[in-house]
Amino acid sequence: MFSAQTYQDRRVVLQSNVANGILLFLGNIENPVNFEHNPYYFRQDSTYLYYFGIQEPRIAAIIDIDENKTIIFGDELSIDDIVWMGRQETLKEKSLKSGVQETLPYAELSQYILKAQASGRKVHYLPPYQSFNKIVLADLLSVRIAELQPSVELIRAVVKQRSIKEPQEIEQIEQAINVSNEMHLLAMRMGRPGVKEYEIANAIQYLAANKECQMAYPPIVTINGGILHNHYRLNTLREGDLFLNDSGAETAMGYASDLTRTFPVSPAFTTRQKELYEVVLNAFNNAQRLLKPGIRFKDIHLKAAQHLVEGLVDLGLMKGNPEDAVNNHAHTLFFQCGLGHMMGLDVHDMEDLGEQYIGYTEEEPKDTQTFGLKSLRLGKALESGFVLTVEPGIYMIPELIDIWQSENKNADFINYDKVNEYRNFGGIRIEDNFLVTDDGYRLLGNGLIKTIEEIENYRAEHLS
Repeated sequence: MFSAQTYQDRRVVLQSNVANGILLFLGNIENPVNFEHNPYYFRQDSTYLYYFGIQEPRIAAIIDIDENKTIIFGDELSIDDIVWMGRQETLKEKSLKSGVQETLPYAELSQYILKAQASGRKVHYLPPYQSFNKIVLADLLSVRIAELQPSVELIRAVVKQRSIKEPQEIEQIEQAINVSNEMHLLAMRMGRPGVKEYEIANAIQYLAANKECQMAYPPIVTINGGILHNHYRLNTLREGDLFLNDSGAETAMGYASDLTRTFPVSPAFTTRQKELYEVVLNAFNNAQRLLKPGIRFKDIHLKAAQHLVEGLVDLGLMKGNPEDAVNNHAHTLFFQCGLGHMMGLDVHDMEDLGEQYIGYTEEEPKDTQTFGLKSLRLGKALESGFVLTVEPGIYMIPELIDIWQSENKNADFINYDKVNEYRNFGGIRIEDNFLVTDDGYRLLGNGLIKTIEEIENYRAEHLS
């Protein structure tokens, strides 16, 4: 945990951004794999972590703005719990570390909420994503699950605060990134013909665990990089394959990293792999240089797409004016997703609160219809203190190529005969994590090799 003062200060700021009422926070539970006492790995709700820092299942908290008090609701261990789990830090002791003096049994939460409702006071809560918490909220508020209405006022207040990272949060994020750097270098040392994808996935997860980290998300380790979120790991690496590794560690305090590198299974890139890799790297480098307060990330995304098109035109896969091609969304045959997203306590930071609040504004809402743009999680103007990813890519998806070609879609910009020569190419993605600063940006972490020369030299050194 951070200091008690950290959590107290965060709660004071939050209270100042919500007019009145009760702010209700539900922690997560242990979800069972196949019976109650065999649960999945427990991960606390990130907003609960941000304001209270307590890593314990089935707890809740309220910040009573009107009465200016904060209470944590939960149950102390019973003697049966102690028999099985041993003596542990009490909830009261954990609450004091969070700067909260008052604790009450979990069962008393319902009476507190009922009393507040009877007095006509507003109960603010965030969108629940665990099924258990949906049921709990419906019971507490005496409504059906379908009638739950999360507080937009509270969502906006949380987003405003959590979006700007504190120095101690940056330290945590960089810790996660540096572990991830080691994971990626290990994958580059292991990636050779005959190795299974799952062997690399297991190895990088083992490394993370030895650094007291979890994975921030299920790692994507694949020779089929054209599948954006590919979690199949049974392929055997072969000469001539490209290997895409999208993996990131998460610290014990819940802070994430998110890195991607693509490298050849052979000692060196083929000419075709090298050409497309340089296109992606050029888009990446140009995108990162644009990072600064005030610029819309959507504009950086579109500029990166234009750089991708320019490279694809040079290689003969596309044609025409690159700016016109992007305006007609022709680039989305190759770049179907967004350039990046916010990152912090969640790898897609605060995504449970709604992308329309996290990545966009009321004045400039998200485009939820246009292919490509509907997958752009972040579009609004950047601010100093934002932490985000930059991750351009090129993905050859045979099914998508066939559909577009059958419709003769964007034929003014796409050379389908040439594209079909690449239909089984796979994909390339390059991704790093950045902090937006007052005068630009800073690459977070110690840095990870990404140029063709760096990757080939590193592998030559370790594969011999």
